[in-house]
Amino acid sequence: MGEHIDQAALDEAVTFTSELIRIDTTNRGGGEGSERAAAEYVAERLSGAGIEPQMLEKAPGRTNVVARIPGSDPGADALLVHGHLDVVPAEPADWSVHPFSGEICDGVVWGRGAIDMKNADAMVLAVARAWARAGVRPRRDIVLAFTADEEDSAEYGSDYLTDHHPGLFEGCTEGISESGAFTFHAGDGLRLYPVAAGERGTAWLELTARGKAGHGSKVSRANAVSRLAAAVARIGEHEWPQRLTPTVRAALKELAVVHGLPEPDTDAPDFDADKLLAQLGPAAALVEPTVRNSSNPTMLSAGYKVNVIPGSATAFVDGRMLPGGEEEFHRTLDELTGPDVDWEFHHREVPLEAPVDAPAYAVLREALEHFDPGAHVVPFCMSGGTDAKQFSRLGIAGYGFTPLKLPEGFDYQALFHGVDERVPVDALHFGTRVLDRALLAL
Repeated sequence: MGEHIDQAALDEAVTFTSELIRIDTTNRGGGEGSERAAAEYVAERLSGAGIEPQMLEKAPGRTNVVARIPGSDPGADALLVHGHLDVVPAEPADWSVHPFSGEICDGVVWGRGAIDMKNADAMVLAVARAWARAGVRPRRDIVLAFTADEEDSAEYGSDYLTDHHPGLFEGCTEGISESGAFTFHAGDGLRLYPVAAGERGTAWLELTARGKAGHGSKVSRANAVSRLAAAVARIGEHEWPQRLTPTVRAALKELAVVHGLPEPDTDAPDFDADKLLAQLGPAAALVEPTVRNSSNPTMLSAGYKVNVIPGSATAFVDGRMLPGGEEEFHRTLDELTGPDVDWEFHHREVPLEAPVDAPAYAVLREALEHFDPGAHVVPFCMSGGTDAKQFSRLGIAGYGFTPLKLPEGFDYQALFHGVDERVPVDALHFGTRVLDRALLAL
């Protein structure tokens, strides 16, 4: 298996990554963005391989591409492979190279989207075209979805597709996408490959404090700014309790074992995740953000003049909820905001959990270990979210699986939305081979 991934496929993975980066698909939020040119690029390369793409838009320029590759077993469930076409903004003055140059230099492809996630889009295209050249058919139908607007609310992308075109995903039971299967160097030569099998839920909050407007020189016992500031301080300082999901329990057990520690009893009433994390060195970073809910104040707005007490003040909080943690989150926010501050969801998406004891996860593990025999594949829960949240509405279990073999010192996670985003050519070659093997075996 995999002999049909020829040099042409490896070259295409690199070329497509570079050329997609050159198409500026910056998503500035609030509906400002355009993925159309990248969608047309993808559709042309699918059509060139005899794969029929559909281009779908909720608004002009906010273009999605969906295509289905028929499988050889008509009775099998379908598999969704999805990636987004938009990228977050990049300030050229901060970069070593222009962020939309797609420059290939010293075996590295540079630019916004090299990691998040035009690299994955390119590898999927390269694999699909290699199958077409070699006459290879997967066992199951594979639905390819290249989406708009993932970097904001997904209103024009996966949210639109699942609400208005659910039939395109008929039969899909699992989906694979971004933010997993990369090399994480944990020290002493230990190579981990975290495969995502869960996501915390998005809980972006808007807080509103109300008080009595008046002159800044007068004593005010009902100051909206003071009330809001007190609530924001309580939220920012709150220490959320430990809450362990099945994915996080599995991650802690496997990480303990690969670090030579006794397998912990994560179900014990006195189990202390923080104590174990302190023994895991760099690998703790994979799990630490997901052993509890979180709430980070991010924006404040109040007043218009220094000597005027405003009648209201607002703040925004980036909250994240673990599977099963929604009730705790609601209750805690009610307590922290108090009687003088109201809160509501500015944007909300569900937390996710995918089984790590399922055959699909075993296939993903095997494909990585096949091409890197020294690998230790571990499950993890993402601290943030992806389009898998929207696709979960259709009953699709999502895994984060964009395989990349990365050298030591290459901080994959820091390059997400970071300056000088880049990906090694060798990593794209590795990922293309692993994706081919995994997709045909799933």
